[in-house]
Amino acid sequence: MVRMQNVVVAEPYRFVPPHRGGFWPWLFGKLLVRRKLRDFGVEQVEFKGLERLQASFAAGHGVMLTPNHCRPCDPFVILALLAGEGRSAYSMASWHLFKQSWMQTWFLRHAGVFSIYREGLDRDSLRLAFELLAEAKRPLVLFPEGVITRANDRLVNLMEGTSFIARNAAKLRGDKGQVVVHPVAIRYLHEGDTTASITAVLTDIEHRLSWRPRPDLSIGDRLAKVGEALLALKELEHLGAPQTGLIADRLDRLIDHLLVPLEQQWLKGKREVGVVARVKSLRIAIVPELAGGELDEVERVKRWKHLEDCYLAQQLSLYPRGYLDESTPERLLETVERFDEDLTDDARIHRPMRAVVEVGEAIPVSAQRERAPGGDPLMETVRTAIEAMLATSRRKS
Repeated sequence: MVRMQNVVVAEPYRFVPPHRGGFWPWLFGKLLVRRKLRDFGVEQVEFKGLERLQASFAAGHGVMLTPNHCRPCDPFVILALLAGEGRSAYSMASWHLFKQSWMQTWFLRHAGVFSIYREGLDRDSLRLAFELLAEAKRPLVLFPEGVITRANDRLVNLMEGTSFIARNAAKLRGDKGQVVVHPVAIRYLHEGDTTASITAVLTDIEHRLSWRPRPDLSIGDRLAKVGEALLALKELEHLGAPQTGLIADRLDRLIDHLLVPLEQQWLKGKREVGVVARVKSLRIAIVPELAGGELDEVERVKRWKHLEDCYLAQQLSLYPRGYLDESTPERLLETVERFDEDLTDDARIHRPMRAVVEVGEAIPVSAQRERAPGGDPLMETVRTAIEAMLATSRRKS
């Protein structure tokens, strides 16, 4: 369970800027976006709240869009939203995505995407983000969760780098105009035979476990059995034996077993809030010398093992506590998709899907950082808005 994806590049970082012209983004929006969405099984997209975004464009604001990040096709959904308005965007993407092939790099750059180095301070990327948002020619799209969650009804902790960029852009813009953040909620609804889709994947996983498939059980019971089996395998590997107790508590214990020793070794025990942020801090500490190519083989092997443990901890954290207490078709499907992805490094496409996309009210951004005991007020406002919009777009039972 949980194969580490190629998300860390062990070589010196080089910033990849976006192509600044408008022709290619326009062409992609006209010709490619809907086809790419169909490749992901998304046959229909419904947009709400467009008048809010139109008002910000008409006012000449610098616009940042902050969608939730449930599925790999989210960027194409946002491109479709903007293409319908005759607009394109700039957006950040992890550097590893630019290292897959020259063709993907060309496409990303010409779609207005630029790189961000997650394993260190990327001044070039941040400086460009400030500039692009302040100049207000195209909106800037950032996914503040920082990872693809496959959990449409939960948000992980939002990265405060989003508000850092927004505030610095507001400072750079000065009296030329306002910078605003529009939260965006993306909701996916499966319009096909969800039971058949889930059953096919569960049967394959049961065969992988050398089990006899159990169609006599409910989907919820089959998911629970498979999930516990996969977790027990990882507990056996890392803790020496399967554990007892609630699944959520066992996940928390295994995550801490993986991360706490690394935080003591690499961060002097410092611990961020949220597993994604904890993993990010560890990668910032572990990767730079690994990418420099000056470590001996023993040290390189050790660091890759640490990165694998970080990746496993992050993937485990993306099974939300109590997520199946309410067994909606989409929650069941998302859970089996994560099983599928963690076992095979891929998740099969379940079609047809319908995406409901709502743009929230504009949130004005101050150049001055506001402080509050509960965290960054801007990000709390973004979170509240996205959660409220997701709640209203849920399938009516």
